[in-house]
Amino acid sequence: MTAPGMQAWRYAEQWAEAKPSSEVLAFGDERVTWHDLRGRVDRTAKALLEAGVEPGDRVAMLAMARCEFLTTFLAAGKIGAVWLGLSPKSALAELRYILDDARPRVLVALRDYLGADLSGTVATLMAEFPCLERVLVLGEPFAGTERFGEIVAAERGELDELLARRAAEVADDDLALLLYTSGSTGKPKGVLHTHRSMHENAKVEVEKFLLDQASRILLHFPINHVAAVVEIGLAGIMAGSFLLLADRFDPAESLRAVERERLTFLGQIPAMFLLQFSDPQFAKTDLSSIRQFVWAGAAAPKPMVDILAGICARTGAIMLTGYGSTETGGFVTYTDPTDSEDVLLTTAGRIAEPFELAIVDERRRELPDGSIGEIAVRGPFLMKGYLGNPEATGAVIDGDGWFYTSDLALRDADGCIHIAGRTSEMYKSGGENVYPREIEDAIAMHEGVLLSAVIGVPDDVYQEVGWAFVMAKPDAVVGEDELRELCRSRMANFKVPKRFFIRTALALLPNGKVDKTALREEVAATRRAE
Repeated sequence: MTAPGMQAWRYAEQWAEAKPSSEVLAFGDERVTWHDLRGRVDRTAKALLEAGVEPGDRVAMLAMARCEFLTTFLAAGKIGAVWLGLSPKSALAELRYILDDARPRVLVALRDYLGADLSGTVATLMAEFPCLERVLVLGEPFAGTERFGEIVAAERGELDELLARRAAEVADDDLALLLYTSGSTGKPKGVLHTHRSMHENAKVEVEKFLLDQASRILLHFPINHVAAVVEIGLAGIMAGSFLLLADRFDPAESLRAVERERLTFLGQIPAMFLLQFSDPQFAKTDLSSIRQFVWAGAAAPKPMVDILAGICARTGAIMLTGYGSTETGGFVTYTDPTDSEDVLLTTAGRIAEPFELAIVDERRRELPDGSIGEIAVRGPFLMKGYLGNPEATGAVIDGDGWFYTSDLALRDADGCIHIAGRTSEMYKSGGENVYPREIEDAIAMHEGVLLSAVIGVPDDVYQEVGWAFVMAKPDAVVGEDELRELCRSRMANFKVPKRFFIRTALALLPNGKVDKTALREEVAATRRAE
């Protein structure tokens, strides 16, 4: 079919014309066809217009992945508004910071999440932020709020002409999405994407992920994450795929969903795969419907890839991984379906055409292949900038359009990039550069390890040494001595962590990565106590 344009809602309308009775969304007992989706988007858009939402205004949603997530995202884009996802897992202080920065005009919020009543949190935000002119609740409304379902049920035919005019006025380069970085290095920054930047990334993902009308996709990432909005949500809409939405990650339930819904695409972070593999439900699950297993966000440990490779050998499925960020709107590098397990284990693939990638030194001069440096990328996928922060934007995007990621890597002779970590994470031990990612990859080779994080800690003798924090798999026995020997067998002695802390759990960021800021605070407290 001919591409309808760069705005997500146009794809939804195209598929509504092409296959109106086919299902596009499911959440719990709710099933939504493409015809239904088009109607929901228009009714939601008119409700936002009635609320006074103007082009460029922010429309926020405090929820998880459910049908209203994508309908509000598409509706906001259709009237020129900027959509913002918020996590109900966030602390009140975190939500305060984002609302103070973003200043949304409308908030759509869950009343309850996992048994917790969110009305107190929402009421506090309403009292503190008068910019919230209208609050619509998914569930039972309370003082000053309205029930979302009732508000968007009305047809509002008198607004048809206004909706058509506003939709026609939206340009591809208009702002459409606001996402906040994880805050792993300082306060979160608001990343602004346009219709064009999202589209240019998602259309490559559709091609690389081999998505099409027959694809059946699980979406269980938080809606404040680029994986939910662009990599899976928008890409699925563009491809005409079916999306099964889940408002939490449950290893056993996600496996049952694969079998029940005959899902074909499973994109996750490695920790999710490992938790599924450790669950008793895994041995009972028929995974033969899956055609693509995809991961990103962290290196995949060998035991995980071995298990997936065994499944693929039986079913003909493929494995894919890559690299990207919130600022790039998702993946910009990809492995190929024919790549070896070694490539999948040690690299994040190659830059996708027509995107560009360079490895640069501290002065932003390009380095030869085989040298570790900072990843710089350029292409139409790139964010517009950080909300209200031109200084931070100028610090990472130069006049030629190159985005400097703060991620370290080397590029090999085949064009594959090998991630070494963040520039802020590298430390020097005995005068030698140490890249925590290399050590974390080695620790991940232990079959009992689920996650790990290595922190550089000041040392009187060596300048800095590594402390390793390790999260073991449920019921696994992992010893400090065996981890130390594993590291020694794979790297020089100066890289081997001096201390190992083995835990049943580690603090995680919303994107599923280990919260290294929290670990650094713990390290500082431990050193003070010692």
